[in-house]
Amino acid sequence: MGHRESLAAGRVAFAHLIRVWHSRNGWSHRVLPGLADALDLGRVHNSQLSMLRNGKLASPGPEVFFALGSINRWLAEQAPSGRLDPDTAGPALARLAVHPDVIEALQACALPVRDDAQTVLGPGELLEVFVGLRLPPPAFDQRIDEAEAPALSAALALLLTAGRPWRQCRDQLLAAYPPVRRARREQFAAVMAGQHDYSAAELDAELPDLRSTLAQLGAAGEEELSAERFLALLRSRAALLDPDQATGPSGDLAAAIRRELERTGGAGGGGSAGGGPQPG
Repeated sequence: MGHRESLAAGRVAFAHLIRVWHSRNGWSHRVLPGLADALDLGRVHNSQLSMLRNGKLASPGPEVFFALGSINRWLAEQAPSGRLDPDTAGPALARLAVHPDVIEALQACALPVRDDAQTVLGPGELLEVFVGLRLPPPAFDQRIDEAEAPALSAALALLLTAGRPWRQCRDQLLAAYPPVRRARREQFAAVMAGQHDYSAAELDAELPDLRSTLAQLGAAGEEELSAERFLALLRSRAALLDPDQATGPSGDLAAAIRRELERTGGAGGGGSAGGGPQPG
């Protein structure tokens, strides 16, 4: 992999890391900028975070990584339980007094980014992820591979339809699916009907709305089923699928039809369910 490909891959990996970090803690975009300001760690703008989340900030300055990495270490030190405890975080709360919304967010959840060895990522490690020199921690990496997208699409359709034919649940699913653009709704319907698969990029972009669809159906709340858990659920269901289930080769289909005809007495030699001539 050349340096341009490494940088592009790192930027995408870092985008996923930032998304998962926010999602896991239930943070708004105001939390990290507020912390950087209160802790005097430089400035991280909401617009920068938005562009980082979308993989569109190609050349962030060193101050961004210094702030994010230092905040990450601060969280590990000040909120070892995963929440900022007001009984033990007096000095920290005093510094954050100008940002009451940040205090509220951290008291609810303040998990830092750690690798599998439970090492907290600092400024240098986060920079290495961004430039493609280090893989993000697996728990903060939701990237979807192109090769797994068809199986994930099949698992998604089986999950949201509960295995029922599309025509039986079409109206209910389309009513629960949030996007209003016709092209996206038609694509969603085609995936649910088994006529189309999402690409990896399409599925990645659809995940928030697909989680919302599940919540609208009343099956699981968005807080109950995080983006990480939702993708893990799809992957586990995809792993249980027959390898041919997503592609449906004609031979298997013909065999299934023959079995169904035989079961219902519709194929010659199967006999009649009732009233036909009986052997003497």
